Amino acid sequence: MTPAQFLARIKRNEIAPAYIFLGAEAYQGRRCREALLDQVLGPEGRENGLTKYDLSESSLAQVVDEARSLSLFTAQRVIQVSNAEAALPRGKSEEEDEAGDSASGAIELAAFLKDPSPGVVLLFEATRFEFEGEEKKKIERVRKFYSAVTETVELHRLSLDEAGGEARALARTAGTTMDPAALDLLVEALGGDITRIAVEIEKLSLFSAGGRSISVDDIAALVPDARSTTVFALVNALGRRDRARALGLLDTLCREGEYLPLALAFLSTQFRLALVSKETGLRSPQQIQGHFSRAGVPMWSSRAEQIYQTVCKFTKEQLERCLKLIFSADRDLRSARPDDRIVMERFVLDLTS
Repeated sequence: MTPAQFLARIKRNEIAPAYIFLGAEAYQGRRCREALLDQVLGPEGRENGLTKYDLSESSLAQVVDEARSLSLFTAQRVIQVSNAEAALPRGKSEEEDEAGDSASGAIELAAFLKDPSPGVVLLFEATRFEFEGEEKKKIERVRKFYSAVTETVELHRLSLDEAGGEARALARTAGTTMDPAALDLLVEALGGDITRIAVEIEKLSLFSAGGRSISVDDIAALVPDARSTTVFALVNALGRRDRARALGLLDTLCREGEYLPLALAFLSTQFRLALVSKETGLRSPQQIQGHFSRAGVPMWSSRAEQIYQTVCKFTKEQLERCLKLIFSADRDLRSARPDDRIVMERFVLDLTS
């Protein structure tokens, strides 16, 4: 099930005897865990009702023994088990895993879940592996090992659109007013990592405590790790032919240690996509997103909005000129012992002339 489905069931007080959280998305995992603890134990019941185990230090059999035991202090208990994937046998094939003695913990767990102790909820957290690439097979091994646990919550990484929606909700909760473009750039710059986004929004809420609205420039100044945000701001400054602002942003990139050829590569991609959009006659972010998605180019709504803004600020001839200047700057950056900053400053001067 998805985290949203899990939260809906918890809200209806539909509590199962055991759950397993699969996936490395920490923010959603923490949110689901807190909802479960609040529903089962309440704020006052955690001290006596919550027991924690780490399967890199304890065995699954110990966890099952704890679940079978009765508590003298509380009728409702949650046993939180981290590093659940550590219980899997190492160095054996899946067939050997099923038949070997090392699977005894899983057998004991299955026997317990056929007749679980009243008031006890087991929460297994297997958050080491992703659902993509080579780790997908490892996730499936964990799922198979814990097949007796029928309630599985899959913690997939949020898409940028999903992260944007969550970020807007976090900003509202924090009472922080943010320009839509600033919020989109924050999400884009942090790669949709909602855990980092939540931390940055909390910091931004302190900055905007007087009722100030957070702008794109504020993001560039207050989120120093969000290098790409500064690049987006540079595109906007170039679009306005704001030479002073563009040079100031270039100075920020240099001070932050940005690899300038990489920044130039991003600018090249931005202008190329804008030129294609201009030539194709795309007239809205939705059309841009649909066009590139159908062509197999990953495109999310905030990215499409940024490209649309570039399309609006430049004519077709100006975009073509930008790409020629980018080509020249890229050639100069590849020459023997170039001064990257001087090359990029010349590029900004030429583009804003």
